[in-house]
Amino acid sequence: MNINPFEILKNAGKIQEQMGMFQEKLGDIHATGSSGGGMVEITLNGRMEVQSVKISKDAIADGDLQMLGDLVMAAFNSAMEKIREAINREMGTMAGMQIPGFTS
Repeated sequence: MNINPFEILKNAGKIQEQMGMFQEKLGDIHATGSSGGGMVEITLNGRMEVQSVKISKDAIADGDLQMLGDLVMAAFNSAMEKIREAINREMGTMAGMQIPGFTS
């Protein structure tokens, strides 16, 4: 893919406007990751803010805190992967590009 820097400068205002619109939309993008067959679920928004955490009683029934920590970590990582994919899809539709560092 050839990128012409002069073309980018020429369209800087439009790109800045698109990025502003995208920044506003990040709060509306959500993804939920789960682990342990749904025992732990974490939902993030596009700003990488945790929106909800759900932990079933089964996840804490035997008091294994290490296992619970592993389940939370796995659910969070799953949600992060899904939110990255959602952001990339949205960026692709808005600007025809991906955010650096968010490629899969």
